[in-house]
Amino acid sequence: MSRTWERKVRRNTNQINKNRKKQGGPSFKPAGPQSDRFVGRSYIAPILLLLFIAMYVILAQMDPQFKFDTLLGVTIGCYVFLAIVFFLRRPYITIGKNYVQTRKLTGDKRLGAEAIKTIRVQPGYVSIEPQKGSTWAFSRVFHRYPTDEISAKLEQFAKENGITYEQK
Repeated sequence: MSRTWERKVRRNTNQINKNRKKQGGPSFKPAGPQSDRFVGRSYIAPILLLLFIAMYVILAQMDPQFKFDTLLGVTIGCYVFLAIVFFLRRPYITIGKNYVQTRKLTGDKRLGAEAIKTIRVQPGYVSIEPQKGSTWAFSRVFHRYPTDEISAKLEQFAKENGITYEQK
């Protein structure tokens, strides 16, 4: 389906839902590929960035010739902004009928079922090993993912698509 077609469907669906809401009826959801999305929260990277900038300022103040200038203020502001971006840009994993999608540092990445070699599950940790490339890891500690729900959905996904599923 093309992007313009998707926009038109979304716009029409929104208009229908507005009308149904005014009339007190239930909202309408168009039929389409069903997928489950699990969202985490990143705490580690923002905390490390803030600790790094705090260490930088403390070490800079130890110098007797230190003066707080514009460039230092801009540097501190940029690091704080980057920490806020990492905190607000929530990591996710979407499990569809025949694909798995997630957000990496460079953008959204998608793996089809045929590109997945193995799915490994441990308590608090889920990893997906593709045929090519690096392993995708989802952790309860690092990104606050609901790993129990993800592992149950990935087990069903692996059965439907004939993928090796290992649970430890």
